[in-house]
Amino acid sequence: MDFGIIVTILDSALRLSIPLLAACLAGLWSERSGVVDIGLEGKMLAAAFAAAAAAYVFGSAWIGLVFGIFASVVFGLIHGFASISQRGNQIVSGVAINMLAAGLTAIVGNAWYGQGGRTPPLEGDQRFDGILFGHSALVYVVLLAVPLTWFIMGRTRFGLRLRAVGENPAAVDTAGISVTGLRYSAVVIGGIFCGIGGTYLSVGQAAGFLPNMTAGRGFIALAALIFAKWRAWPALGACFLFGLLDAVANQLQGLFISGIGEVPVQAIQALPYLMTVILLAGVIGKAIPPRAAGVPYVKER
Repeated sequence: MDFGIIVTILDSALRLSIPLLAACLAGLWSERSGVVDIGLEGKMLAAAFAAAAAAYVFGSAWIGLVFGIFASVVFGLIHGFASISQRGNQIVSGVAINMLAAGLTAIVGNAWYGQGGRTPPLEGDQRFDGILFGHSALVYVVLLAVPLTWFIMGRTRFGLRLRAVGENPAAVDTAGISVTGLRYSAVVIGGIFCGIGGTYLSVGQAAGFLPNMTAGRGFIALAALIFAKWRAWPALGACFLFGLLDAVANQLQGLFISGIGEVPVQAIQALPYLMTVILLAGVIGKAIPPRAAGVPYVKER
């Protein structure tokens, strides 16, 4: 294989892994605190729409980022209210977030712009341009978040308390620390990361919002999180692996195999999702999540 093609594939893999990594880190923060976040997909989708719409109106990608993060945090707080304050089923709440975001973005987008849910194309300052090696600032923000997450989770008092909430919330509560406050903090941090990931999709990687443009990335990020066993550095490797598969799939489209013919585009595009199933089938049962994840905490009286 030509060296130039390898470089192109690796460069594309990095670009494609960024939204996955942002969502994966969001899930890591949330689930380490004991809140299962199935709604990563919905939060990214809401952020993508809000960011593209705001960038178009205000003519600034950075303002779009602020609106994207805000939308994602709002959806995250809705999930937090349902699962933390109301002690509802976290899986049901997350699925509801995904459905709400998918429907709301399509309906509002069509009502505002009349283009089938799309936003108008973004140009110039409305998009994030490359600042180093052709990559935008959001790429380096997400990459920098990996060592930052590792350090905060493993080397700070806040990170220790957050992990303790995910393992034994009763012990944290006994120490006089607010379990609810820590879990809400984790949900907000997760919302920020999903906001960055969604904004990157519509304002950095693409030139506007498309209905359901996340295309299952939130669920792939969850698979990467399980594969990485809820750790920051392995999450980077897992997300890059999925990004690499996606990049290779793009390069293989239209490939002609002797005796078989041209490989169907649909079969090539299914590779990342097929790998998701394979990895989960091999990892589930071996990866142990935080013990209190998905279990609503009821304070003893």
